[in-house]
Amino acid sequence: MVKHIVAFKLSGTQQERRAVAESFRDALMELPLHISVLRSMEVGINENPAEQWDVVLTAVVDTMADVAVYADHPAHVAAAAILAGHKEARACVDYEF
Repeated sequence: MVKHIVAFKLSGTQQERRAVAESFRDALMELPLHISVLRSMEVGINENPAEQWDVVLTAVVDTMADVAVYADHPAHVAAAAILAGHKEARACVDYEF
């Protein structure tokens, strides 16, 4: 199994960042219904105003090859497009467990 963990720092006002994060979260949470290799999806929106990162996702798939299947799937591409114009930074870690 592979965990795919991604954190995003968004640009804009706090209210803008929150609205984008919520839309992104809602789209990501639908992905297990559309992407067969996706075993689970968890999305968290930062509640700590002292921190700089806005949203984090944890996706679980069976293999590293499945990470690419997930990333290239049209439903994932559409969800990622929600961040267009708002993504300031992205950090990712993929590991087997």
